[in-house]
Amino acid sequence: MDKIKQLEGELNNITTHPDFRAGDTISVAYKIIEGSKERIQQFQGVVLQRRNSGAGETFTVRKISGGIGIERIIPLHSPFIESIKVVRKGSVRRARIFYQRERTGKAARIPEKRMKMAKNDSSES
Repeated sequence: MDKIKQLEGELNNITTHPDFRAGDTISVAYKIIEGSKERIQQFQGVVLQRRNSGAGETFTVRKISGGIGIERIIPLHSPFIESIKVVRKGSVRRARIFYQRERTGKAARIPEKRMKMAKNDSSES
């Protein structure tokens, strides 16, 4: 086995993040180092894409701040990621939703994915 593939396999087993995809709104707690100080910064936005696989996997998150769109490309297996939390699941048909860049206001809304409710067998008696 190639040594790079072996290291990637070990790295993938270490980091565990929730399952998310394009269209989901996530909150990423990212560690920022400024000189000798260290702080956690929250970056909440919509996932535009996930790309690559293994140790080189990245995802792009977009948010609107002060009327200006800000995108950040974050490596999935970065040691600077403290946590990733899925705020809401979005229902989109594509894996890469770059069309969101041109949309603003109501047109930029992504409908929330509906979850199927489990039937309760005991209530049907």
